[in-house]
Amino acid sequence: MSDFRPLPSKYPQLNQMEFTEHARRVLVRIIKVAFPHETVPDGPYERMADKLITMADDATWFRIRLLQGVETLNTSAGGDFTALEGSAALAALKQVQHTDFFDYIRRTTVLEMYEDEEVWEALGYEGPSYDRGGYIERGFDDLDWLPEPRIEEYDGDPLPDIVGSAGPVAAGPRGAAPSTAAESEAASEAAGTARSAPVPDPTDTTSQAGTTPPADSESGR
Repeated sequence: MSDFRPLPSKYPQLNQMEFTEHARRVLVRIIKVAFPHETVPDGPYERMADKLITMADDATWFRIRLLQGVETLNTSAGGDFTALEGSAALAALKQVQHTDFFDYIRRTTVLEMYEDEEVWEALGYEGPSYDRGGYIERGFDDLDWLPEPRIEEYDGDPLPDIVGSAGPVAAGPRGAAPSTAAESEAASEAAGTARSAPVPDPTDTTSQAGTTPPADSESGR
């Protein structure tokens, strides 16, 4: 569990109720450590710190929180947070990561700093295109970070038209397709024979093969 405890608001430096240039540099350093980007210059970080200070002008409690957090970080760093190297500065920020002071800096920076067009350029983002006709004419498929796709066309002998040359397939025994030409021909003949056979009349008893009229029982005696 962290031993970090915010300094009381009655700390003498807080009575000034205004940011010094050193406090501004501490804010810049906090943002750089929390959001490290090698390609982003100092300008966006400094503008973000100035925006935080400007926002603090509208809320006394927020100003006190920022000043309190800055002084606390300086105290935990031995007097000057900006003098800490990368790993030591990150360790100091981790001690205050759950405080309102750092949480507000983090949330505000996420929402504000990445709207800076200088950050867009540094990170390779071209910006929105809705006001420029969309991405179709602006290289929407400029995927420079991906390798070129491999596209190969078949240049061998023409492939046979399997579907077009097969023709209709007659069903074999039990609905299975015939596997040979002989079976196919036999199936076709069987189907033709079945279609040409006459249909017997169920009411004509004399036309039924193998049947004779029943004998009169009186004349048989």
